[in-house]
Amino acid sequence: MKWYKSLSFALLFLVTLANAQSANRFFYELTFKPKKGIDSLQKTVMILDVADKKSLYRDYLTVSQDSVLKIEVEKMQKAGVFKDLSKSFQMPKFAYKITKEYPTMKVNFSERMLNSVFGYNEEPKFNWKISNDKQKIGEYEAQKATTEFGGRKWTAWFTESIPFPDGPYKFSGLPGLIVKIEDAEKNFSWVLTANKPLKEFEELSYSEKLSAQFGARNDVTIINRDKFESSFEEYKKDPFASIRAQITPEMKAMKMPGNDKTMGEMMSDQEKSIKDFYNASNNTVEIYTPEKAKK
Repeated sequence: MKWYKSLSFALLFLVTLANAQSANRFFYELTFKPKKGIDSLQKTVMILDVADKKSLYRDYLTVSQDSVLKIEVEKMQKAGVFKDLSKSFQMPKFAYKITKEYPTMKVNFSERMLNSVFGYNEEPKFNWKISNDKQKIGEYEAQKATTEFGGRKWTAWFTESIPFPDGPYKFSGLPGLIVKIEDAEKNFSWVLTANKPLKEFEELSYSEKLSAQFGARNDVTIINRDKFESSFEEYKKDPFASIRAQITPEMKAMKMPGNDKTMGEMMSDQEKSIKDFYNASNNTVEIYTPEKAKK
């Protein structure tokens, strides 16, 4: 029966990918330490959407609140009254996205910086060492593999019953989907918890499409990684640096529709929110330095 289940999944997977607009969504529970040197843990759900030509990895909260947001926006449109929805929804733990191109597994890492999206491309090489150790992870028979990546040592468990060489974050290259992976110090640990087919695969969330109507860009500007990392650090220190000179005192004094606050006050609130978001976590999956990147 095990071979039958594996074959059935493979056939379902191929049929799903035959439709260019469809995908399979894999749900991973991510347990992580947000702060360096502090053992307190947090959890969130990340998703890996596997389509025909690429996969897309992101925080599930990025898309899970779309239906509620759409309803609220439709209510505002009917009433003709603007409402600040920023406090009605949860912020995702991670704002970045990672896409992998098939079959090369070329990675694109991107993150929004105010009204623009910047990213870098890379082709990470994983020197996987596959052992004979096997273990059941959830409902899947999995096999052990180890590698070093991003300054950490990783142990992964993959299953050939989902015959796809992908996994969460940037990880790929094993003869089956990664169902569990964690680093030696357990800073980050992903476990596959569920999967489902998507009849319609959307790369952009409803909120991203909505923000585009107000001038935000969703296309990714590609720069080299060193420049990306330095630009990102500067953005976290001063999120509004790129537009600050364009905002006049008169504009700051304007009242925002549907809100008692001025534009200046709203900007201050948003700046604090962005800084708080990034200050809440300083422990990254990869221990990155420009010096290491150049080797």
